[in-house]
Amino acid sequence: MIYKDRISDKELKRKLKASGAVLIRGAKACGKTESAKQLSKSILQVDRDEQVQALMDTAPHRLLLGETPRLIDEWQVQPKLWDHIRHETDDRKKNAQFILTGAANPEETAKMHSGAGRFTIVDMRTMSWQELGLSTGKISLSGLFKGGKIDIHDRATDLEFIIEKMIIGGFPTLLHKKVEQAIDLNRAYIELLADIDMSRVSDVKRDPVKVKSLLRSLARNTSTLVNISALEKDIKQEDNIGITRPTLYDYLDALNRLMIIEDQPAWNTHIRSSYALRKSAKRHFTDVSLAVAALGVDKDALLNDINFTGFLFESLVVHELRVYAQANDASVFHYRDASDLEVDCIVQKYQGDWCAFEVKLGTGQIDEAAANLHKFASIVDPKKRKQLTSLNIITGTGISYTRNDGINVISLASLGV
Repeated sequence: MIYKDRISDKELKRKLKASGAVLIRGAKACGKTESAKQLSKSILQVDRDEQVQALMDTAPHRLLLGETPRLIDEWQVQPKLWDHIRHETDDRKKNAQFILTGAANPEETAKMHSGAGRFTIVDMRTMSWQELGLSTGKISLSGLFKGGKIDIHDRATDLEFIIEKMIIGGFPTLLHKKVEQAIDLNRAYIELLADIDMSRVSDVKRDPVKVKSLLRSLARNTSTLVNISALEKDIKQEDNIGITRPTLYDYLDALNRLMIIEDQPAWNTHIRSSYALRKSAKRHFTDVSLAVAALGVDKDALLNDINFTGFLFESLVVHELRVYAQANDASVFHYRDASDLEVDCIVQKYQGDWCAFEVKLGTGQIDEAAANLHKFASIVDPKKRKQLTSLNIITGTGISYTRNDGINVISLASLGV
């Protein structure tokens, strides 16, 4: 199969030139290994090579011999490799020696040094709409940070098309699959996650029935501020399954280590308001298709529940913004205060400049979203916060343009790096 370029490829090349080793993190099947293979000159497949365990016990340094950059695939199966690579990198005193890939982070109890000064990290997600060819990318996030107006008018995207693409998702193996095929494959992903991966990640047996209940609850509450108490209550009410809080914490930790869920942290800013900020994170699946698969719904069900589909669309947009933000040295947050003033996404650069985004599946709430953004902008203290570069509304079925009040309305099918 012909390799399809990823936005993170440039970051991988840059960091490989700057450090002795690069760790690529991401969920299973998001494309880490294929991306690493484009740059590697030799490969060690830790989970497949039968000699690995024997050499780990006798001569672990031999596992690191080979042309560089050497790809160490599924390295977390042998966590002690981390320190061997760290020492080997020190000894060689050269950049671009190793690329590490894996679909799970090791337990915190694993005795590993941080690798600071030797390792850099690339977070990889499933494919964005721009990578999939679903977005023209004519409206760039980099451009929004410069504050420019939008002077294009792309065609509106059909609602059924958006729903189909959310069901299929962004896993590279599903690139040319039909909706029905993707449904089967994504549901199998959830089944294997619950039955095998959740127990294998730390050699702790976890109940697949409870795992699936938790995944359904997370899917029902995607893009919301749902805490442990709410999850516990939701699972009991919807699935009639009792699950203790310690078990919930353990299962959520395992899902985070497998990079199946990714929290969207709250934005911490100075505001000219007496309302307290809400600090809770929003929870999202690494790909919105997994939320759909966890619930077992299809296109008709999502068409018949547009309100819930709107939450899924918001989760999709957060995923897209994360991919594009990472390429712009930025991160994605959300805002909510005690008055329930909420902004769906704040994208902030490392140096402090930021953009704000509201997300609307359709065009019926554009004016409401614009008013919300203006209210939010008015309470941010400009003396204690770096420059706000743009206010934006991302839509699914609308077209792209700049309103008379300066707010950009952006079709997801136009958005890119």
